[in-house]
Amino acid sequence: MRGRGLRTAWRWRERRFGRRAVSGAGAVRTVLLSGLCALLVLPTVGTAPAAAAEDGRSYAFAPGARDVAGATGPATAGRLDPGRIYRSSLPRNGRLYYRLDLTAADTAYVPVTAVPPANATVSATDGIRVSVQDAQGTPCGYAAARFGAGLSPRPVTALGQREAGKALCQGKGTFYVLVERLDAEGSGTAGPAQRWGLEIAPATEPGPARAGSTSAPQTWDSATPEPLGGTPRDASGGTGFASARALGQGVWRTGLVPGETRFYKVPVDWGRQLNASAELDGASGHGYVGGALNLSLYNPVRGYVEEAALGYTGIRRPAVLTPLPPVEYANRYAAPAGVTSVRFAGDYYLVLHLSRQLTGLYGQGPFGVTLQVREAGRAHAGPQYAGRPVPGDAFTLTGPDQAAALTGGTAGIGSTGGDSGMKLVAIGGIGLGTVLLLVLAVWTLTARRAQTRVNAQKPTA
Repeated sequence: MRGRGLRTAWRWRERRFGRRAVSGAGAVRTVLLSGLCALLVLPTVGTAPAAAAEDGRSYAFAPGARDVAGATGPATAGRLDPGRIYRSSLPRNGRLYYRLDLTAADTAYVPVTAVPPANATVSATDGIRVSVQDAQGTPCGYAAARFGAGLSPRPVTALGQREAGKALCQGKGTFYVLVERLDAEGSGTAGPAQRWGLEIAPATEPGPARAGSTSAPQTWDSATPEPLGGTPRDASGGTGFASARALGQGVWRTGLVPGETRFYKVPVDWGRQLNASAELDGASGHGYVGGALNLSLYNPVRGYVEEAALGYTGIRRPAVLTPLPPVEYANRYAAPAGVTSVRFAGDYYLVLHLSRQLTGLYGQGPFGVTLQVREAGRAHAGPQYAGRPVPGDAFTLTGPDQAAALTGGTAGIGSTGGDSGMKLVAIGGIGLGTVLLLVLAVWTLTARRAQTRVNAQKPTA
Protein backbone atom coordinates (compact mmCIF):
# COMPACT_ATOMS: atom_id res chain seq x y z
CA MET A 1 0.00 0.00 0.00
CA ARG A 2 2.84 2.36 0.82
CA GLY A 3 4.46 1.74 -2.60
CA ARG A 4 1.10 2.39 -4.36
CA GLY A 5 0.81 5.69 -2.49
CA LEU A 6 4.28 6.76 -3.64
CA ARG A 7 3.39 5.97 -7.27
CA THR A 8 0.13 7.97 -7.00
CA ALA A 9 2.02 10.96 -5.59
CA TRP A 10 4.57 10.70 -8.41
CA ARG A 11 1.85 10.76 -11.10
CA TRP A 12 0.29 13.84 -9.43
CA ARG A 13 3.68 15.61 -9.65
CA GLU A 14 3.89 14.68 -13.36
CA ARG A 15 0.46 16.18 -14.06
CA ARG A 16 1.28 19.35 -12.13
CA PHE A 17 4.87 20.03 -13.20
CA GLY A 18 5.03 18.17 -16.51
CA ARG A 19 6.56 14.81 -17.33
CA ARG A 20 9.79 16.30 -18.65
CA ALA A 21 10.42 18.29 -15.44
CA VAL A 22 9.81 15.30 -13.20
CA SER A 23 11.91 13.02 -15.40
CA GLY A 24 14.78 15.47 -15.15
CA ALA A 25 14.85 14.84 -11.42
CA GLY A 26 14.65 11.03 -11.84
CA ALA A 27 18.26 10.49 -10.81
CA VAL A 28 17.71 12.56 -7.69
CA ARG A 29 14.60 10.50 -6.90
CA THR A 30 16.68 7.32 -7.19
CA VAL A 31 19.28 8.68 -4.75
CA LEU A 32 16.51 9.74 -2.37
CA LEU A 33 14.82 6.34 -2.35
CA SER A 34 18.17 4.55 -1.99
CA GLY A 35 19.03 6.77 0.96
CA LEU A 36 15.72 6.01 2.62
CA CYS A 37 16.38 2.28 2.25
CA ALA A 38 19.87 2.73 3.73
CA LEU A 39 18.41 4.64 6.66
CA LEU A 40 15.98 1.80 7.37
CA VAL A 41 18.75 -0.81 7.23
CA LEU A 42 21.33 1.12 9.27
CA PRO A 43 20.08 0.23 12.80
CA THR A 44 20.28 -3.48 11.98
CA VAL A 45 23.94 -3.13 11.03
CA GLY A 46 24.69 -1.20 14.22
CA THR A 47 23.16 -3.74 16.59
CA ALA A 48 24.66 -6.88 15.05
CA PRO A 49 27.95 -6.81 17.05
CA ALA A 50 26.06 -6.54 20.34
CA ALA A 51 23.99 -9.61 19.48
CA ALA A 52 27.10 -11.57 18.55
CA ALA A 53 28.74 -10.66 21.88
CA GLU A 54 26.02 -12.51 23.83
CA ASP A 55 27.86 -15.82 23.30
CA GLY A 56 30.09 -15.76 26.37
CA ARG A 57 32.04 -18.78 25.11
CA SER A 58 33.47 -16.66 22.28
CA TYR A 59 36.07 -14.09 23.32
CA ALA A 60 35.41 -10.56 22.04
CA PHE A 61 38.72 -9.19 20.80
CA ALA A 62 39.16 -5.43 21.05
CA PRO A 63 37.56 -3.58 18.12
CA GLY A 64 40.24 -2.35 15.74
CA ALA A 65 42.94 -4.67 17.10
CA ARG A 66 45.87 -4.83 14.68
CA ASP A 67 47.03 -8.15 13.28
CA VAL A 68 50.65 -8.99 14.07
CA ALA A 69 52.44 -12.21 13.19
CA GLY A 70 54.78 -13.64 15.77
CA ALA A 71 58.20 -14.73 14.53
CA THR A 72 60.09 -17.91 15.36
CA GLY A 73 63.17 -15.85 16.20
CA PRO A 74 64.05 -12.32 17.38
CA ALA A 75 65.55 -11.23 14.04
CA THR A 76 62.18 -11.08 12.26
CA ALA A 77 59.96 -10.22 15.23
CA GLY A 78 56.98 -7.96 14.51
CA ARG A 79 56.90 -4.62 16.36
CA LEU A 80 54.51 -3.81 19.19
CA ASP A 81 53.73 -0.16 20.00
CA PRO A 82 52.56 0.62 23.55
CA GLY A 83 49.02 1.91 23.66
CA ARG A 84 47.82 -0.26 20.77
CA ILE A 85 46.08 -3.62 20.99
CA TYR A 86 47.18 -6.48 18.77
CA ARG A 87 45.74 -9.79 17.64
CA SER A 88 47.85 -12.83 16.84
CA SER A 89 47.74 -16.63 17.15
CA LEU A 90 49.87 -19.33 18.70
CA PRO A 91 50.30 -22.88 17.38
CA ARG A 92 50.59 -25.92 19.60
CA ASN A 93 54.05 -26.15 21.17
CA GLY A 94 54.69 -22.74 19.64
CA ARG A 95 57.28 -20.09 20.61
CA LEU A 96 56.71 -16.66 19.10
CA TYR A 97 58.72 -13.43 19.37
CA TYR A 98 57.56 -9.82 19.17
CA ARG A 99 59.67 -6.64 19.32
CA LEU A 100 59.30 -3.70 21.71
CA ASP A 101 61.29 -0.43 21.68
CA LEU A 102 61.65 1.22 25.10
CA THR A 103 63.29 4.25 26.70
CA ALA A 104 65.44 3.87 29.79
CA ALA A 105 62.75 5.36 32.04
CA ASP A 106 59.85 3.17 30.91
CA THR A 107 58.45 0.34 32.94
CA ALA A 108 56.80 -1.83 30.30
CA TYR A 109 53.85 -4.17 30.74
CA VAL A 110 52.92 -6.69 28.03
CA PRO A 111 49.78 -8.68 28.89
CA VAL A 112 49.01 -11.58 26.55
CA THR A 113 45.57 -13.20 26.62
CA ALA A 114 45.41 -16.68 25.09
CA VAL A 115 42.03 -17.80 23.75
CA PRO A 116 41.70 -21.52 22.98
CA PRO A 117 38.81 -22.81 20.83
CA ALA A 118 35.66 -23.48 22.84
CA ASN A 119 35.80 -27.17 21.90
CA ALA A 120 39.47 -27.67 22.88
CA THR A 121 40.49 -30.36 25.34
CA VAL A 122 42.86 -28.96 27.95
CA SER A 123 44.66 -30.16 31.04
CA ALA A 124 45.14 -28.28 34.30
CA THR A 125 48.75 -27.40 33.42
CA ASP A 126 48.08 -26.20 29.86
CA GLY A 127 48.46 -22.48 29.29
CA ILE A 128 51.00 -19.86 28.19
CA ARG A 129 54.22 -18.31 29.46
CA VAL A 130 55.23 -14.73 28.63
CA SER A 131 58.63 -13.14 29.15
CA VAL A 132 60.40 -9.92 28.16
CA GLN A 133 64.07 -10.19 27.14
CA ASP A 134 66.76 -7.69 26.32
CA ALA A 135 68.72 -7.70 23.06
CA GLN A 136 71.20 -10.24 24.49
CA GLY A 137 68.41 -12.66 25.41
CA THR A 138 68.56 -11.96 29.16
CA PRO A 139 65.07 -12.40 30.64
CA CYS A 140 63.73 -9.39 32.53
CA GLY A 141 60.97 -11.51 34.10
CA TYR A 142 58.26 -13.91 33.10
CA ALA A 143 54.82 -15.12 34.13
CA ALA A 144 52.63 -18.11 33.28
CA ALA A 145 48.87 -18.63 33.16
CA ARG A 146 47.20 -22.08 33.22
CA PHE A 147 43.65 -23.39 32.95
CA GLY A 148 43.66 -25.05 36.37
CA ALA A 149 41.42 -27.63 37.99
CA GLY A 150 38.31 -26.66 36.00
CA LEU A 151 39.75 -28.45 32.93
CA SER A 152 37.77 -25.97 30.88
CA PRO A 153 39.11 -23.90 27.95
CA ARG A 154 38.88 -20.20 28.76
CA PRO A 155 40.79 -16.97 28.14
CA VAL A 156 43.92 -16.86 30.34
CA THR A 157 46.27 -13.89 30.64
CA ALA A 158 49.97 -13.73 31.54
CA LEU A 159 51.96 -10.50 31.96
CA GLY A 160 55.52 -9.95 30.81
CA GLN A 161 57.24 -6.82 32.12
CA ARG A 162 60.45 -4.81 32.19
CA GLU A 163 60.78 -2.70 35.33
CA ALA A 164 62.94 0.40 35.15
CA GLY A 165 65.39 0.71 38.03
CA LYS A 166 65.90 -3.03 38.56
CA ALA A 167 69.23 -4.79 38.14
CA LEU A 168 68.41 -6.50 34.84
CA CYS A 169 67.32 -5.23 31.42
CA GLN A 170 68.05 -1.55 31.90
CA GLY A 171 68.65 1.20 29.39
CA LYS A 172 66.86 2.11 26.20
CA GLY A 173 66.72 0.02 23.08
CA THR A 174 65.02 -3.01 21.59
CA PHE A 175 63.48 -5.67 23.78
CA TYR A 176 61.69 -8.86 22.81
CA VAL A 177 58.48 -10.44 24.05
CA LEU A 178 58.49 -14.24 23.99
CA VAL A 179 55.14 -16.06 24.13
CA GLU A 180 55.28 -19.82 24.70
CA ARG A 181 52.43 -22.29 24.66
CA LEU A 182 52.41 -24.84 27.48
CA ASP A 183 50.86 -28.15 26.40
CA ALA A 184 50.62 -31.28 28.46
CA GLU A 185 51.14 -34.58 26.67
CA GLY A 186 47.97 -35.70 24.90
CA SER A 187 46.04 -32.44 25.30
CA GLY A 188 44.39 -30.65 22.40
CA THR A 189 41.90 -32.05 19.91
CA ALA A 190 43.33 -31.02 16.57
CA GLY A 191 47.06 -31.43 16.99
CA PRO A 192 49.45 -28.73 15.79
CA ALA A 193 46.75 -27.22 13.55
CA GLN A 194 44.71 -26.09 16.54
CA ARG A 195 45.85 -22.52 17.16
CA TRP A 196 45.00 -20.31 20.11
CA GLY A 197 44.07 -16.70 19.49
CA LEU A 198 46.19 -14.05 21.23
CA GLU A 199 45.35 -10.51 22.32
CA ILE A 200 48.38 -8.37 23.25
CA ALA A 201 47.99 -4.95 24.90
CA PRO A 202 51.40 -3.39 25.71
CA ALA A 203 51.56 -0.37 28.01
CA THR A 204 54.29 1.74 29.59
CA GLU A 205 54.55 3.59 32.89
CA PRO A 206 57.01 6.46 33.39
CA GLY A 207 58.97 6.93 36.58
CA PRO A 208 57.79 9.25 39.36
CA ALA A 209 58.66 12.94 39.16
CA ARG A 210 59.94 12.84 42.74
CA ALA A 211 61.47 9.94 44.64
CA GLY A 212 59.16 8.52 47.28
CA SER A 213 59.09 5.73 49.80
CA THR A 214 60.32 2.34 48.65
CA SER A 215 58.88 0.53 51.64
CA ALA A 216 55.82 -1.59 50.96
CA PRO A 217 53.00 -1.46 53.51
CA GLN A 218 53.36 -4.11 56.19
CA THR A 219 49.82 -4.21 57.57
CA TRP A 220 46.30 -3.52 56.36
CA ASP A 221 42.77 -4.62 57.12
CA SER A 222 42.93 -8.23 55.95
CA ALA A 223 39.65 -9.39 57.50
CA THR A 224 37.11 -10.86 55.09
CA PRO A 225 34.23 -8.34 54.99
CA GLU A 226 30.67 -9.26 55.88
CA PRO A 227 28.38 -10.00 52.90
CA LEU A 228 26.55 -7.00 51.51
CA GLY A 229 22.79 -6.80 51.79
CA GLY A 230 20.25 -5.60 49.30
CA THR A 231 18.58 -6.94 46.20
CA PRO A 232 21.04 -8.03 43.47
CA ARG A 233 21.03 -5.99 40.27
CA ASP A 234 21.42 -7.61 36.86
CA ALA A 235 24.85 -7.31 35.24
CA SER A 236 25.53 -9.73 32.41
CA GLY A 237 29.19 -8.78 31.87
CA GLY A 238 31.28 -8.41 28.74
CA THR A 239 33.00 -11.11 26.71
CA GLY A 240 36.51 -9.63 26.72
CA PHE A 241 38.70 -7.05 28.44
CA ALA A 242 37.69 -4.38 25.93
CA SER A 243 33.98 -5.02 26.50
CA ALA A 244 34.13 -5.43 30.29
CA ARG A 245 31.10 -4.04 32.10
CA ALA A 246 31.69 -1.35 34.72
CA LEU A 247 30.64 -2.21 38.28
CA GLY A 248 30.83 -0.39 41.57
CA GLN A 249 30.16 -1.52 45.12
CA GLY A 250 27.04 -3.64 45.37
CA VAL A 251 25.47 -7.01 44.77
CA TRP A 252 25.19 -8.07 41.15
CA ARG A 253 23.53 -11.00 39.45
CA THR A 254 24.12 -12.89 36.20
CA GLY A 255 23.52 -16.28 34.62
CA LEU A 256 26.28 -18.42 33.11
CA VAL A 257 26.20 -21.56 31.01
CA PRO A 258 29.07 -24.07 31.30
CA GLY A 259 32.10 -22.91 29.35
CA GLU A 260 31.12 -19.23 29.54
CA THR A 261 33.41 -16.36 30.61
CA ARG A 262 32.30 -12.86 31.61
CA PHE A 263 34.38 -9.72 32.20
CA TYR A 264 33.72 -6.81 34.58
CA LYS A 265 35.77 -3.75 35.51
CA VAL A 266 35.77 -1.94 38.84
CA PRO A 267 37.24 1.60 39.08
CA VAL A 268 39.61 1.63 42.08
CA ASP A 269 41.29 4.87 43.15
CA TRP A 270 44.57 5.40 45.03
CA GLY A 271 44.09 4.41 48.67
CA ARG A 272 41.02 2.29 48.01
CA GLN A 273 40.78 -1.42 48.86
CA LEU A 274 38.85 -3.88 46.68
CA ASN A 275 37.13 -7.03 47.89
CA ALA A 276 35.02 -9.40 45.78
CA SER A 277 33.32 -12.78 45.90
CA ALA A 278 31.16 -14.86 43.58
CA GLU A 279 28.50 -17.35 44.69
CA LEU A 280 27.20 -20.16 42.50
CA ASP A 281 23.58 -21.17 42.99
CA GLY A 282 22.66 -24.68 44.04
CA ALA A 283 21.56 -27.22 41.44
CA SER A 284 20.04 -30.70 41.29
CA GLY A 285 22.51 -33.43 40.43
CA HIS A 286 25.25 -35.52 42.00
CA GLY A 287 29.01 -35.47 41.91
CA TYR A 288 32.00 -33.19 42.45
CA VAL A 289 33.38 -30.69 39.92
CA GLY A 290 36.75 -29.18 40.75
CA GLY A 291 37.18 -25.54 39.80
CA ALA A 292 33.53 -25.28 38.79
CA LEU A 293 33.48 -21.49 39.19
CA ASN A 294 36.62 -19.41 38.76
CA LEU A 295 36.82 -15.75 39.87
CA SER A 296 40.00 -13.99 38.71
CA LEU A 297 41.22 -10.46 39.40
CA TYR A 298 43.50 -8.48 37.06
CA ASN A 299 44.97 -5.00 37.49
CA PRO A 300 44.65 -2.06 35.04
CA VAL A 301 47.38 -3.46 32.73
CA ARG A 302 45.71 -6.90 32.82
CA GLY A 303 48.31 -8.23 35.22
CA TYR A 304 47.19 -11.20 37.32
CA VAL A 305 46.43 -10.32 40.95
CA GLU A 306 44.72 -13.40 42.40
CA GLU A 307 41.89 -15.87 41.88
CA ALA A 308 39.46 -18.09 43.77
CA ALA A 309 38.29 -21.43 42.38
CA LEU A 310 35.18 -23.16 43.71
CA GLY A 311 34.80 -26.93 44.01
CA TYR A 312 31.12 -27.77 43.53
CA THR A 313 28.75 -30.49 44.74
CA GLY A 314 25.47 -28.82 43.84
CA ILE A 315 25.31 -26.83 47.10
CA ARG A 316 25.24 -23.03 46.97
CA ARG A 317 28.56 -21.60 48.15
CA PRO A 318 30.90 -18.68 47.38
CA ALA A 319 34.38 -18.26 45.93
CA VAL A 320 36.02 -15.43 47.90
CA LEU A 321 39.11 -13.45 46.92
CA THR A 322 41.74 -12.98 49.63
CA PRO A 323 41.61 -9.41 51.01
CA LEU A 324 44.19 -7.19 49.37
CA PRO A 325 45.92 -4.02 50.61
CA PRO A 326 44.75 -0.60 49.44
CA VAL A 327 46.08 0.51 46.05
CA GLU A 328 49.40 2.31 46.57
CA TYR A 329 52.42 3.05 44.39
CA ALA A 330 54.77 1.56 47.02
CA ASN A 331 53.05 -1.84 46.81
CA ARG A 332 55.39 -2.63 43.90
CA TYR A 333 58.24 -3.02 46.38
CA ALA A 334 56.51 -5.87 48.21
CA ALA A 335 57.41 -9.54 47.74
CA PRO A 336 53.97 -11.24 47.48
CA ALA A 337 52.62 -11.11 43.93
CA GLY A 338 49.11 -10.27 45.15
CA VAL A 339 50.45 -7.14 46.84
CA THR A 340 52.90 -5.91 44.23
CA SER A 341 50.24 -6.12 41.52
CA VAL A 342 47.91 -3.55 43.17
CA ARG A 343 50.39 -0.78 42.39
CA PHE A 344 48.27 1.76 40.55
CA ALA A 345 44.77 3.17 40.31
CA GLY A 346 42.49 2.45 37.37
CA ASP A 347 40.08 -0.22 36.21
CA TYR A 348 40.55 -3.58 37.90
CA TYR A 349 39.04 -6.54 36.07
CA LEU A 350 36.93 -9.31 37.59
CA VAL A 351 36.62 -12.36 35.33
CA LEU A 352 34.06 -15.12 35.94
CA HIS A 353 34.32 -18.53 34.26
CA LEU A 354 31.97 -21.48 34.68
CA SER A 355 33.60 -24.82 33.94
CA ARG A 356 32.43 -26.84 30.97
CA GLN A 357 32.70 -29.93 33.19
CA LEU A 358 29.46 -28.98 34.97
CA THR A 359 27.38 -30.11 31.99
CA GLY A 360 27.86 -33.83 32.55
CA LEU A 361 26.66 -33.78 36.17
CA TYR A 362 24.40 -30.75 36.50
CA GLY A 363 23.05 -29.99 33.03
CA GLN A 364 23.32 -27.17 30.52
CA GLY A 365 22.25 -24.35 32.83
CA PRO A 366 22.21 -21.40 32.89
CA PHE A 367 23.42 -21.29 36.49
CA GLY A 368 22.82 -18.23 38.62
CA VAL A 369 25.89 -16.41 39.96
CA THR A 370 25.85 -13.60 42.52
CA LEU A 371 28.83 -11.25 42.47
CA GLN A 372 29.58 -9.06 45.48
CA VAL A 373 31.90 -6.06 45.08
CA ARG A 374 33.03 -3.92 47.99
CA GLU A 375 35.45 -0.98 48.23
CA ALA A 376 36.86 0.52 51.42
CA GLY A 377 39.46 3.10 52.38
CA ARG A 378 39.87 6.82 51.70
CA ALA A 379 40.88 7.90 48.20
CA HIS A 380 43.82 10.27 47.78
CA ALA A 381 45.93 11.76 45.03
CA GLY A 382 48.40 9.50 43.31
CA PRO A 383 52.07 10.12 42.47
CA GLN A 384 53.16 12.69 39.93
CA TYR A 385 54.76 10.97 36.95
CA ALA A 386 57.78 12.38 35.13
CA GLY A 387 56.04 11.68 31.82
CA ARG A 388 52.79 10.30 30.44
CA PRO A 389 51.74 6.67 30.69
CA VAL A 390 50.83 4.96 27.43
CA PRO A 391 47.90 4.71 26.99
CA GLY A 392 47.34 8.05 28.70
CA ASP A 393 44.38 6.97 30.86
CA ALA A 394 45.87 3.66 32.00
CA PHE A 395 46.25 4.63 35.68
CA THR A 396 43.41 7.09 36.13
CA LEU A 397 39.67 6.80 36.64
CA THR A 398 37.43 8.07 33.86
CA GLY A 399 34.23 9.94 34.65
CA PRO A 400 32.01 7.76 32.41
CA ASP A 401 33.32 4.56 33.99
CA GLN A 402 32.79 5.89 37.51
CA ALA A 403 29.23 6.88 36.66
CA ALA A 404 28.52 3.55 34.95
CA ALA A 405 29.93 1.64 37.91
CA LEU A 406 27.16 2.99 40.14
CA THR A 407 24.47 1.35 38.01
CA GLY A 408 26.32 -1.56 36.45
CA GLY A 409 25.98 0.08 33.05
CA THR A 410 28.38 0.42 30.15
CA ALA A 411 30.59 3.37 29.32
CA GLY A 412 33.04 4.53 26.71
CA ILE A 413 34.60 2.60 23.87
CA GLY A 414 35.17 -0.33 26.17
CA SER A 415 31.46 -0.94 26.72
CA THR A 416 29.68 -4.05 25.56
CA GLY A 417 28.91 -2.44 22.26
CA GLY A 418 25.20 -1.79 22.43
CA ASP A 419 25.39 1.80 23.66
CA SER A 420 28.27 2.88 21.44
CA GLY A 421 26.75 1.04 18.49
CA MET A 422 23.45 2.86 18.90
CA LYS A 423 25.30 6.19 19.21
CA LEU A 424 26.90 5.51 15.84
CA VAL A 425 23.49 4.59 14.45
CA ALA A 426 21.99 7.80 15.80
CA ILE A 427 24.80 9.93 14.43
CA GLY A 428 24.64 8.15 11.09
CA GLY A 429 20.86 8.43 11.01
CA ILE A 430 20.90 12.15 11.79
CA GLY A 431 23.59 12.80 9.19
CA LEU A 432 21.86 10.76 6.52
CA GLY A 433 18.49 12.30 7.36
CA THR A 434 19.94 15.78 6.94
CA VAL A 435 21.37 14.84 3.54
CA LEU A 436 18.04 13.39 2.43
CA LEU A 437 16.21 16.57 3.41
CA LEU A 438 18.69 18.62 1.39
CA VAL A 439 18.27 16.28 -1.60
CA LEU A 440 14.48 16.57 -1.33
CA ALA A 441 14.72 20.37 -1.29
CA VAL A 442 16.99 20.41 -4.37
CA TRP A 443 14.70 17.99 -6.17
CA THR A 444 11.63 20.15 -5.47
CA LEU A 445 13.44 23.31 -6.57
CA THR A 446 14.60 21.61 -9.78
CA ALA A 447 11.06 20.46 -10.59
CA ARG A 448 9.64 23.95 -10.01
CA ARG A 449 12.27 25.60 -12.22
CA ALA A 450 11.58 23.04 -14.95
CA GLN A 451 7.85 23.77 -14.71
CA THR A 452 8.57 27.50 -15.04
CA ARG A 453 10.54 26.86 -18.22
CA VAL A 454 7.73 24.68 -19.60
CA ASN A 455 5.14 27.39 -18.88
CA ALA A 456 7.35 30.00 -20.54
CA GLN A 457 7.57 27.90 -23.69
CA LYS A 458 3.76 27.42 -24.00
CA PRO A 459 2.14 29.67 -26.68
CA THR A 460 -0.16 32.33 -25.30
CA ALA A 461 -3.67 32.81 -26.77
